[in-house]
Amino acid sequence: MMFRRLVPVLAFLSLALGVRAGLAPAATAVTPLPVGAKVPAVMVKTLEGAEIPLPAALAQKPTLLIFYRGSWCPYCNRHLAALAEIEPQLLALGCQIIALSPDEADGLRQAAGKNRLNYRLLSDRAMRAAAAFGVAFRVDEQTVKTYAGHGITLAPVPGEPGARWLPVPAVYVFGRDGTVKFVHTNPDYKARLPAEAVLAAVKAAL
Repeated sequence: MMFRRLVPVLAFLSLALGVRAGLAPAATAVTPLPVGAKVPAVMVKTLEGAEIPLPAALAQKPTLLIFYRGSWCPYCNRHLAALAEIEPQLLALGCQIIALSPDEADGLRQAAGKNRLNYRLLSDRAMRAAAAFGVAFRVDEQTVKTYAGHGITLAPVPGEPGARWLPVPAVYVFGRDGTVKFVHTNPDYKARLPAEAVLAAVKAAL
C-alpha cells in the first residue's frame, strides 16, 4: 500500500522539479541507449518534411547513426564532413550513414550543402529520438540566452515555456536486425570520435 501511495507523489514531485522522461538535467547526466538494445520506435522527419518511423530507415542495412547538435555547430560540421570522407569504405561494408539533429529542413539543407554530404540527414526537431536514445539534456538558461544572441533557436521542451534541449553528440552502430552494436557519447560537445575510430568500430561491430 505504501508503494502505491508513493507513486503519484513521486510523479508530482518530478513535474514540480521540471523532470521529464528522457530529458537529463545536464549533458553529463545522460544515460545513452546501451549495446544490445533495439532501435526505438520513434518518428523523425525527412528533408522534404515527411514523417517516417526511424526503425524503417534503419531496416534496409547496417547503419551508422549520428546525433549532432545542428548545422550552426562548427564541431558538428567538421565531424559530419569527416564522416563523409569515410563513407565510401562504409558503403563497401554494406553500411549506410544517417545523421539526426534538431534542425528543421532548412538546417538540414545547410549542413548537407556546406559539408558536401551525400548521406541521409533527418530532422528530430521534436527530440523524440534523442529522448528515446537517452541523449537529450536540458540546456541551462544562460546558454540558451547566449545562443539566442547569435540567432540560434534551440528546440523547445514541450509544455515548458522558455525551456530548451539538445542532444549530446553520439555515434551508434546498428546491425541489420536493428540492434545496437556500438555506442559512443561524450558530454563535451567539442570532443568527437575520429573518423578512423568510427570506421574501426563499424568493422568490429559488423
